[in-house]
Amino acid sequence: MNLKINRLQHVGIPVTDIVVSESFYRSLGFENVMGADFEFNGGKGRVAMMQLKDIILEIYQMPEAELAEIRGRSNGHIDHIAFDVDDIDQTYSELKQAGFNILEPEPVFLAFWSKGCIYFNITGPDGERLEFNQIL
Repeated sequence: MNLKINRLQHVGIPVTDIVVSESFYRSLGFENVMGADFEFNGGKGRVAMMQLKDIILEIYQMPEAELAEIRGRSNGHIDHIAFDVDDIDQTYSELKQAGFNILEPEPVFLAFWSKGCIYFNITGPDGERLEFNQIL
């Protein structure tokens, strides 16, 4: 297998109040470089990509019905680590052929960034999610 991972693309952090979290990260010097709504299980969520130099944090607030799990935690939670790739289909094919546990039946399009992005996730040995993402 010859995966071409370019760099760490972002770290995804679920939050309970995206306005409060965006303000917090702005106070650390991050800037909101992309915001979008998304649908999940019939509800509407919100995402913001917060950038400081080469560091991107994806903060996202799930729809209200999904927030109970996040609110119930006593500490923070990083949801996933995302790797930037040039060819999402080739990456998907190689990982599938190699027998990795892929969570999506095929790469998923999101209307994030100016032209969208396509991603999928695998799980590591301890259940950690690793996302492979191609910004279009």
